[in-house]
Amino acid sequence: MPRRDDIQKILIVGSGPIVIGQACEFDYSGTQACRALKQEGFTVILVNSNPATIMTDPEIADRTYIEPLTVEALTAIIEKERPDAVLPTVGGQTGLNLSVELYEKGVFEKYGVTLIGANIDAIKVGENRELFKAAMDEIGIQSPKGGFAHSWEEAKQIVEEIGYPAIIRPSFTLGGTGGGTAFNPEEFEEIARGGLAASPTSQILVEESILGWKEYELEVMRDLNDNVVIICSIENFDPMGVHTGDSITVAPAQTLSDVEYQRLRDMSKACIRKVGVETGGSNIQFAVNPANGDIRIIEMNPRVSRSSALASKATGFPIAKIAAKLAVGYTLDEIPNDITKKTPASFEPTIDYVVTKLPKWAFEKFPGAEDVLGTQMRSVGEAMAIGRTFKESLFKGLRSLEAVKPLRLHDIPDEELQRKLARPNSNRFSYLTYALQNGYSIDELYRLTRIDPWFLDQVKQVMELQAEIDGRPVVEYSADELRKAKEYGLSDRRLFYLSGDDETAVRDIRKGKGIKPVYKRVDTCGAEFESFTPYLYSTYEEECEAAPTDRRKIMILGSGPNRIGQGIEFDYCCCHASFALRDADFETIMVNCNPETVSTDYDTSDRLYFEPLTFEDVMNIVDVERPEGVIVQFGGQTPLNLANRLHRAGVPIIGTSPDSIDLAEDRKRFGALLDDLKIPCPENSSVTSSEEAKAVAKQIGYPIVVRPSFVLGGRAMAIVYDEASLDEYMRMATDASPEKPILIDKFLERAAEIDVDALADETGVVIAGIQEHIEEAGIHSGDSSSVLPPQKVAEEHLDTIKHYTRLLARGLAVKGLMNIQFAIKDDRVYVLEVNPRASRTVPFVAKATGVPIAKIASLVMAGKNTLADFDLPEVLDVRRVFVKSPVFPFKKFSGVDPVLGPEMHSTGEVMGVGTSFGEAYGKAMEGAGLELPLAGRAFVSVNDADKGQAVKIARRLSKLGFDLVATYGTANRLREVGLECESVFKVNEGRPNIADLIRQGEIALIINTALGKASFYDEKAIRKAALQFNVPCVTTITGAEALVEAIGSKRSQTAVSVRSLQEIHSKESARAETT
Repeated sequence: MPRRDDIQKILIVGSGPIVIGQACEFDYSGTQACRALKQEGFTVILVNSNPATIMTDPEIADRTYIEPLTVEALTAIIEKERPDAVLPTVGGQTGLNLSVELYEKGVFEKYGVTLIGANIDAIKVGENRELFKAAMDEIGIQSPKGGFAHSWEEAKQIVEEIGYPAIIRPSFTLGGTGGGTAFNPEEFEEIARGGLAASPTSQILVEESILGWKEYELEVMRDLNDNVVIICSIENFDPMGVHTGDSITVAPAQTLSDVEYQRLRDMSKACIRKVGVETGGSNIQFAVNPANGDIRIIEMNPRVSRSSALASKATGFPIAKIAAKLAVGYTLDEIPNDITKKTPASFEPTIDYVVTKLPKWAFEKFPGAEDVLGTQMRSVGEAMAIGRTFKESLFKGLRSLEAVKPLRLHDIPDEELQRKLARPNSNRFSYLTYALQNGYSIDELYRLTRIDPWFLDQVKQVMELQAEIDGRPVVEYSADELRKAKEYGLSDRRLFYLSGDDETAVRDIRKGKGIKPVYKRVDTCGAEFESFTPYLYSTYEEECEAAPTDRRKIMILGSGPNRIGQGIEFDYCCCHASFALRDADFETIMVNCNPETVSTDYDTSDRLYFEPLTFEDVMNIVDVERPEGVIVQFGGQTPLNLANRLHRAGVPIIGTSPDSIDLAEDRKRFGALLDDLKIPCPENSSVTSSEEAKAVAKQIGYPIVVRPSFVLGGRAMAIVYDEASLDEYMRMATDASPEKPILIDKFLERAAEIDVDALADETGVVIAGIQEHIEEAGIHSGDSSSVLPPQKVAEEHLDTIKHYTRLLARGLAVKGLMNIQFAIKDDRVYVLEVNPRASRTVPFVAKATGVPIAKIASLVMAGKNTLADFDLPEVLDVRRVFVKSPVFPFKKFSGVDPVLGPEMHSTGEVMGVGTSFGEAYGKAMEGAGLELPLAGRAFVSVNDADKGQAVKIARRLSKLGFDLVATYGTANRLREVGLECESVFKVNEGRPNIADLIRQGEIALIINTALGKASFYDEKAIRKAALQFNVPCVTTITGAEALVEAIGSKRSQTAVSVRSLQEIHSKESARAETT
């Protein structure tokens, strides 16, 4: 069937900020869909609140709206743009839920919009667990036994019938939010009540536990002619009970018999037809009982899912792109395969290699959260590896996770080891290998872990090989032993650890014996047809398919798995470098191991190496490709950590030199540079022992900021107010970053923080953006909201900041991007830190200014242009007010206090655009999932230093019509100045207290600044109650001022105004503003 010609304009709904359970795989799917539909001649309108994405680049869609994903904002966009259709299936759960809500509220009907890619009935059957169960019963596919509850009473009845353990799954939530496994009535009540609250439809499924069964997923596609293809089968290494996002997963499935696989295929086809997904991809999950082969269907997602990204990267089959084409009327047999150029998309992919995905967690960021994996997803990122065998891909995957300090276990008591094996946790794999090395049999391990014996045997074989070579110098290994170690996926670094030889020596010995990797192509067809796309992975075999060219080439090192502090923003920079250099006629080579990203799409760069970002793996690629330049400054800390070794090995690193990068990181060298340039910075020092730290702290004076050097995201960073806390920190911090000193700075209390991004080379310096942080110093820059242009910074300070930026750019000989953090205290500007590399604010600044700064930087670094060639103003123009706000995962980590500090906790960000600060900040808050209260009771409790400011805020709230509630001290102060205010007990003073009022839904807004250790318990209870009941809670006085301004702006608005980036940055708009 040819493409539909009854629609011209299509609206694509994005997935919003990156949260646990919904990460940048939806940037990849949204970008693919936009490109595919534009290619077909449709006008594409995109809405997404996340500025750090490639999909929100102005050139990806015809109209790009960075607006909150709310019914209100979408209605305004639909009214303005009048699209013919909406594609809801590439924006994750958020895009799907929002589209259903718009449909149900009659918005689509009112403006004549049709849904494409999924019909409303199919979405409802796929997403509503009750309807899904009924549909599966009708076609004879068994689901786990259980039932649906809409209230606590109904839930109690069901659990009495099915018994314990029971699994609770709320409907319409993401990444298992609100769900869990209950082993007794007490746990059941807590999880069931939480699940009913978490589900937007107050519906939970209570079902029998199938813990310990094997779990499989099939990625399925269907077109309008009822062609159904299975793209990929995926098997979970971990059994049922661990969320698939937290499990190691393997494609293709390894332990299914042919008969079982055919049964799953048949069930998948029957399921997608019954649910009624007419076009596009679906992900279907099954559980198989290892004892008797019984099968239960768990769930299906009638949309492009997190696993679709993995299946796409694993097979080379671009699921989102094909889903978008199917949605506009094509059938699978009409769409050609990009990689083979000979086969159509109805040709099922076959793969002659094994792909393993491993999750990356961040439990160390959330002290107090229990490190246990269950049905709620906790991982913040993932790495994928490709090898010819399961062993090779598993061990390549493990080194892709970049454990700074691998867990080396010693003398673990048996009972502790058994507990760690039986209760899945983020270090489970280390405990598994330890048990195998210490005489545990496969049967015993299977009994404890329920991990399939075939997988356990594979790991055991690697452990046996390690035992054979342990302690022998690598020189003594025979060529066969060394080749076998490499075929098993053991890294040079691992061999250096086992043998005691130096890693470089291991590499030299290996190369001397002629043992080098070859590169194979991902070709979608098991090598049956020639592959025209250089999408490559390494393995230790004979024939190499790399076929490097002799073009001018530049290699870009990506940022590896997402984590807190290093996310999609860096992938954005890497993609931009690739796009710009490709256009400038360089051959671009991308090296990365993150399956969720746009950078690992086979058509982003000329050549893609899906490899770990380690010295060994990067050097192997350099040996084959011989690039004229390598970019390490765009992928965050991961490639920067390799910069010096690569440089020493003769790799041509372009842009700012590794020496300058090191100068900015090295305290003593950087201090000397600041002295030369006469730029002030807070007093600081670096120390390596507790005694030294105490002496320095006495000299500088408390409070101080302490942190390890060479880390990202404020890892292990803290503000210390006294010697006892410093002692504790030094005890804990020694493993934050091995062989690197601890840095100590004077903490500038109540200083305003400013972030500057700039472009520089020998011809000049362009200041791309000066952002003012809304929270004061002491909160990590990644966790603070910031505004561009600055709103409250005096002109003279801005001039000083510009002057210092230019001095530092020249002093560090920056060639490319740089980021500087400044603080202003007592009318003096201080430099806090300088990073001569891309920062996480680059995409935000690029969207706000309309200037693609990462592209310009990469052309400058490659020597293609000088900065002067671009004819940019000294400071880029910002035509509206843009606010960037962070999004936090606290809901996933119960037991953690949601308070902000110098260590970064946010997983993603949103952007708000407005003509005033209030409008922009309000939109950013709504984008981050906060509903702005427009009336009700506002609770205020602040420390003495904030009381003066709190009075002004309270007066403004009172004028806006809010009733004031405060704790005793604050209430007295407010009454003194003539404000009416109700008093309420603190949590430890009696009942009903403030936490009770929050739980009763009596409070609309909370302003609660920290009062120190005495009231810590009280504040923690308030913040947790606020988080649980979704009440806006601000913990800084500057944040409170901003929120009140946003509420005032929202109340005075008659309608929501929405503006596309193309509109904001158009020449007409610039002309209108200058006349």
